[in-house]
Amino acid sequence: MVQSNATDVDAYLAEVSGDRRVVLTRLRELCRAELAGFTEVMAYGMPAYERDGVAEIAFASQKQYISFYLMRGDVQDAFAERLAGQDMGKGCLRFRKPERVDLDLVRELLRATATAPGQVC
Repeated sequence: MVQSNATDVDAYLAEVSGDRRVVLTRLRELCRAELAGFTEVMAYGMPAYERDGVAEIAFASQKQYISFYLMRGDVQDAFAERLAGQDMGKGCLRFRKPERVDLDLVRELLRATATAPGQVC
C-alpha cells in the first residue's frame, strides 16, 4: 500500500496485513499516548497527528518499508546523533522490516515533538 483511500485510521489499519498491522497499531498507540493535544487525522492517505491544524507526525505502510514521518526540523536536529545511523530521508525514517521499527526511538521523538510547537519543514 502506498496511499490509502481510508477515511479513518481504523480503516487504514484494516487494510494492512500481518506483522505490519501489528507494528502500525503499536505506532498509533504510541502517538495517541505521547501526543496529548494532537488530533488524529488521515492526510495524504496515511495516519497523521496535527496540532493546531498542522501535521507534525505521520506514519505509513509503503511498498518496501514502514515510514515514520517526523516533520519538525528542530526535533530532527536535536536527535541528529541518534538518527545518523538510521535509514532516513528528509523527515522520514524508513524501517525495511516491521521487526526493526525502533519503538523506543519513536517514543522519544514523539515526546520531544509534544513538548512544544515548532517549525514544520
